[in-house]
Amino acid sequence: MLYQRSSSVVLGPTRYGKAEVRMVHVSRNGAEHALKDLTVSVALCGDQAETHLTGDNAKVLTTDAQKNAVYALARQHGVATAEEFAVLLTRHFLTTCPYISHARIAVEEYAWDRIPGAESRHSFVRGGREVRTVLVHADVDGRRTIVSGLTDLVVLNTAGSEFHGFYKDEYTTLAETTDRVLATAVDARWRHTEATPDVDWDKSYARARAALMTAFADTHSLSLQQTLYAMGERLLTQDERIAEVRLTLPNRHHFAVDLAPFGLSNDNEVFYAADRPYGLIEGTLARGDAPADPGAWE
Repeated sequence: MLYQRSSSVVLGPTRYGKAEVRMVHVSRNGAEHALKDLTVSVALCGDQAETHLTGDNAKVLTTDAQKNAVYALARQHGVATAEEFAVLLTRHFLTTCPYISHARIAVEEYAWDRIPGAESRHSFVRGGREVRTVLVHADVDGRRTIVSGLTDLVVLNTAGSEFHGFYKDEYTTLAETTDRVLATAVDARWRHTEATPDVDWDKSYARARAALMTAFADTHSLSLQQTLYAMGERLLTQDERIAEVRLTLPNRHHFAVDLAPFGLSNDNEVFYAADRPYGLIEGTLARGDAPADPGAWE
């Protein structure tokens, strides 16, 4: 909906919220504790024109109240999974504030593992793994989309990767190769077909993560683009509840170091790992029978 105060300026879509609320939740189940470490971002849309046009804040739910709701709902309901907590938050804002018609909740989850060999069940070490992500959109009419994902899943193949036969112009200097290191930090997000209540979100995430890694490992790659397709295809075919997947794969280049000045050969054993610039490969795969939902990703 567009709102206008003058003949030349129109107010378009808006949203507001509390970004990056840091929250750690401890479930104290006797001697064995469980730990959830989250960053939660809230964004709300609705009847908010007057605060922009006149400064009337009567319909504004403060971002401070949104932050407090994150903490209070975690205390009242616990945090089983990031997906369930995000859905809980959307339901809260849509049912308690009459001026909100759409809620967007984004969650990042940081892994903690129990310390191996420790006798206690309340000692943890920060996992060096990827960050788990969740993005939930919900409307007052009951429509909801859930996008799960991960960022910075670093994977590497020391063999089984080639790159040759590419188009060459006047600035092409890259040599063709039939044996290279292929490394990337996977950023993957996948949209679920339905937000059904019987989904085991932890198992769903574990299956998706495993599918991405095994596809990367199993694919003899002639390009990172080919690997991207294989990873997305594996994810979609192994879980019928996933409708669409978006992948971003930075090519973490590993260049063989020239050791000839030192009288040494280098048969792809010593590399310089460059952090920038890097190639960036992106792509979207979807089921043929699943309608697109561009708004689910924003």
